[in-house]
Amino acid sequence: MSKQQALASVRQHFSAGHFETDLRRRVAIRSESQAPGQAPELARYLDEEMQPALERMGFACQSLHNPTGAGPLLFAERHESADLPTVLTYGHGDVVLGYAEQWREGLDPWVLTVEGDRWYGRGTADNKGQHSINLAALEAVINARLGRLGFNVKVLFETGEECGSPGLREVCTAHQALLHADVFIASDGPRLNDSRPTLFLGSRGSALFSLQVQARDKGLHSGNWGGVMSNPAVVLANALASLVDQHGRIRCRGLVPASIPDSVRDAIHELGIDQHALGRPLDVDWGEPGLTLGERLFAWNTLEILAFTAGNPAKPVNAIPPSAIAHCQLRFVVGTDWQNLEHLLREHLDAQGFHSVNIVIDRCTPSTRLDPDNAWVRFAKKVISDTTPRQVAVLPNLAGTLPNDIFADVLGLPTVWVPHSYPGCSQHAPDEHLLGSVALEGLQIMTALFWELGDIAHSRAE
Repeated sequence: MSKQQALASVRQHFSAGHFETDLRRRVAIRSESQAPGQAPELARYLDEEMQPALERMGFACQSLHNPTGAGPLLFAERHESADLPTVLTYGHGDVVLGYAEQWREGLDPWVLTVEGDRWYGRGTADNKGQHSINLAALEAVINARLGRLGFNVKVLFETGEECGSPGLREVCTAHQALLHADVFIASDGPRLNDSRPTLFLGSRGSALFSLQVQARDKGLHSGNWGGVMSNPAVVLANALASLVDQHGRIRCRGLVPASIPDSVRDAIHELGIDQHALGRPLDVDWGEPGLTLGERLFAWNTLEILAFTAGNPAKPVNAIPPSAIAHCQLRFVVGTDWQNLEHLLREHLDAQGFHSVNIVIDRCTPSTRLDPDNAWVRFAKKVISDTTPRQVAVLPNLAGTLPNDIFADVLGLPTVWVPHSYPGCSQHAPDEHLLGSVALEGLQIMTALFWELGDIAHSRAE
């Protein structure tokens, strides 16, 4: 059979409702990794959905022990020949909390509901719909090539990504030989927008930390003590303002990269990001001055204040609060000295006179970025360009954060992500959805990509 027949087959798979049927079953499993007591559902997703689907395609499956005691992991391998290239792919079966009471009337997070082009349900965009697309595409190629792919595939599924992937790093470190491959290709996160097929090659890192001021054990009457006793909320507000200004520019310059590589600038320039490129108007005066909107989003760092609490916001009283706390996040790109984050913050705050502000580092996920000129990137971009008339967007890294450093740094793989969602999908929010049109295009893109991977192996053999 030909690639065109494989593409016709996967389109038929979609139009006949088979993809919808598979996704409907998977959405119905309440695999909420953030909810206590849902461990059986996490295991059920792997045992009842992923393993049977993979075994039907000729994969040998095995469970991998999670040393942290968190959600289970599943490894599967389809080996055709030691002389063929090997692809490692990945997905996560867990989802965020359903928040059923917050969904629009007529929608249920655990029931796939199709309304026009929108397919509603928890996990449709993140990540059940995305890895379902990739598995369906793999199966289409296997069937079209009469039981062969022309390359080897290894699959790793986890069930704790929405909790920070506990155990994934340890498992990948312990099983480096088992997970050895030539390239990593997977799907998660959003496209640049719904009309641009997208590749991204890594992700910004994320550092969560809190700043705290504890002045005393209890509040003081603001009339009797105001003007002669410090207010922790005022101190902390000014400390925060010393870190990031009113336009979102990071003032603590130790928290930004030294420069943007030319290859990254060139890739971002091709995206053509303007004020209206991402589905809602962007704040053109927010962020690092002198950079384009695309460079601010994909090639620079941002310091976000996620929450700020002092006193009782729900019922304020006339008292100077005894303490204040701000929960912050640094999103950072390759080239940032994130390992010394606490030292950099301490040095800056002390220099500004904020000695009373305590720093607590919570969790850090490293940043990663594959060179946009890498041969695997050029290959994937060409295949996608040949499959769809739409212009392909190549992001040097996702603006958000994924556990990509584990695959790039621990396993040492070139990483290529092909997302099948879009920024307006309500990921992590009520009314999460997948676009049917993007799913269909994704099925064809991945089928073509897997077909061409087999052709690469055949060409090398000749």
